[in-house]
Amino acid sequence: MIIKKSITTGIGAFAMTALLSSSFAWASAGDMALVPGGSFLMGVDKKVHADVEKMSKSKQLKYAVSRDAFHDEGPAHNVVLDPFYMDIYETSNKQYAEFMKATGHPAPAYWDDHLRNKPEQPVSGVNWNDATAFCSWANKRLPTEAEWEKAARGPEGFMYPWGNEVDASKANFGRKNEHTANVTEYPEGKSGYGIYNMAGNVFEWVQDWYDPNFYKNTRETVNPTGPKDGAYLSATGTYVDRIAIGKKRVIRGGSWYAPAESITNTHRFWNDPMNNSYGVGLGFRCARSVDNDSMLQARTLYMDALIHMGAEKYPQALKSIEKALAHDANNAEYQNLKGMIQKQIR
Repeated sequence: MIIKKSITTGIGAFAMTALLSSSFAWASAGDMALVPGGSFLMGVDKKVHADVEKMSKSKQLKYAVSRDAFHDEGPAHNVVLDPFYMDIYETSNKQYAEFMKATGHPAPAYWDDHLRNKPEQPVSGVNWNDATAFCSWANKRLPTEAEWEKAARGPEGFMYPWGNEVDASKANFGRKNEHTANVTEYPEGKSGYGIYNMAGNVFEWVQDWYDPNFYKNTRETVNPTGPKDGAYLSATGTYVDRIAIGKKRVIRGGSWYAPAESITNTHRFWNDPMNNSYGVGLGFRCARSVDNDSMLQARTLYMDALIHMGAEKYPQALKSIEKALAHDANNAEYQNLKGMIQKQIR
């Protein structure tokens, strides 16, 4: 990279660096990834359905994608979200054990199943209320369906966390292992925001009620939280009646036993919030809203960028201002500073 020399504003770099040396890392808060605010395309349209079906068949998968699976995933529509944090990993058995010990919450189904109860495997056999209780205990919450999809699609808006083509080496699905993988496995399949196992391993609960027509009918495009109530589903003969009848919550991401059509970033599925009818492959991860501390962090990074500019360290200044914009993407002051820095770099 070639740096163009110029006169910059001196701002007392040594003093400011000492004052602001406690700035946080950009992309994480513990084991959570920061997903920047802004708009993204949610859902999928019919042409993409056909393309995904054709591509999956060419891969000769055990279970190819059927376009019939996409009936509730369109039309594609723009959604605007505030920045938020998402757990990098699915909630593990180890974490859930700590929760049970601290609260007296009962163990989920399959807790004693030797194929699924290793400490680093994702907890499974949990219902929506279990997942909600854990996230509340951890001072977090379940992600909304829109947040989940943005975290999975990454900055590029991919159909799978890693890209636009299904790849059996990058996710645990299609019953290739007959059990869940550790939450840290399949790093090559993580999303563009660094989040693991958004495809396969376990289905993940989200906040929203399920309505198959929600995308067709909604006008809610800024921080959507789903329908106010779940659509009542009657038995169709496709599923066991006690599972199919009633109001449902959304589950996302597919699981170790689910077919390829379930692991696209847009796939929507559902389950009764009171039961764990897909329990051997049903878990969750938590999210957290970005609070004022994150805005303070963005300001700190902005000041870091000014310091680097004063020292004519333009690459470092660019990194700092980009991190600030990840916290506060629509801040005009930060955007203007980024433009000034870029003019110094050729």
